[in-house]
Amino acid sequence: MAKQAAEQFAEASAEVLSKSSEAADTAVRDTAAALTENGNASRAAIQELTKAYQELATKNVNKLTAAMRALATVKSPAEFIDTQQRLIKEGVESAFSDSQQITQLTTAVFTAAFEPTKKAEGQHIGRQ
Repeated sequence: MAKQAAEQFAEASAEVLSKSSEAADTAVRDTAAALTENGNASRAAIQELTKAYQELATKNVNKLTAAMRALATVKSPAEFIDTQQRLIKEGVESAFSDSQQITQLTTAVFTAAFEPTKKAEGQHIGRQ
């Protein structure tokens, strides 16, 4: 009878270990896949941010050129001061708007980039 109980215990233990091993293998595979997907998404996010910064730099160079031309065409000190004040106001408004857009883009792309990892974590927590 003790031998039979020991055999049943051994079989039950082996089954539990087998299921645990399968669960661990699945978790490792899912995590590896999520990390790969996460890396690909992060690379795409960096490329998108780089493009946005390049576009912003081009826009700012064009604005600077236009501002210099506007200042070069003034005919009086009063007109110079008015033009300068207008350009400063436009520059501050543009900088604020640009920074908001870059912040939103950064948040969006990195949230999307880390989504695969979040999904993988959620799946493993749900299985436990």
